[in-house]
Amino acid sequence: MIDVKAYIESGILELYVAGQLSEEQNLEVARYAQEYPEIKAEIIEIEKAILALSREAAPGFKPSFDKISQSLSEGDDNNVRSIGGSRILRREYLGWAASFLLAIGTTYLYFQNRELSDRVKGAETEILMMEEQIAEAENSLENSERLLNTIRDKNVVVVALGGQTVSPESYAKAYWNKEESQLFIDAKGLPEPPEGMTYQVWSLKLDPLSPTSVGLLEDFANDDNGIFALSNPNDSQAFGITLEPEGGSEFPTLEQLYVLGKVSS
Repeated sequence: MIDVKAYIESGILELYVAGQLSEEQNLEVARYAQEYPEIKAEIIEIEKAILALSREAAPGFKPSFDKISQSLSEGDDNNVRSIGGSRILRREYLGWAASFLLAIGTTYLYFQNRELSDRVKGAETEILMMEEQIAEAENSLENSERLLNTIRDKNVVVVALGGQTVSPESYAKAYWNKEESQLFIDAKGLPEPPEGMTYQVWSLKLDPLSPTSVGLLEDFANDDNGIFALSNPNDSQAFGITLEPEGGSEFPTLEQLYVLGKVSS
């Protein structure tokens, strides 16, 4: 624990803001600023005050220097002589004024440079984000073109899956390449499954009816294009999609059969 009030009044925070402390002292002040909100707030106030003074002393601003010059020119000669002559007094005032303006100007340039650096870093970050977005868009385009070429293959059979009793308005399409055991399900026509539930795709033999699970339409809500790639090595005569508990089921829940479609002969 430290005496926060005494620490603030010691003047070390002004030196910290001015960059006049050693590396060890800088680390100490930074640590205290994290531990004590009063110290952090004081540092912010000091920076604001110096920045305000810096802007006032920026190029093109003259009133502050004019006030100093006016004070020098309007000084009482008797008072001047009483402390050792007007030239000495004028030199002391001018020296002080020059030092003050130099310090203010240096501080102004420091904050201007820091602000510029922050802007440059911000611009660099934006550029990196744009590059990542462009790369993602290019990858997405390549994947879309590859998918289109795949489902347009002459060996691909397209199976329309129509809505069933539980959801008559639902629909889907299956793109099946039997030779390569590839199955793509376009599930855009299915509603988003309730929490804790998932869609399960079934390969069906019709006589007798024999269902075989092909896979789950996982992460349905976050799939932008609604197309899912599965593997289907089965000799399928039809495809169906049911709504099942997360993780899937061993056998289809026929009461939750959403879409069904027969493979053309």
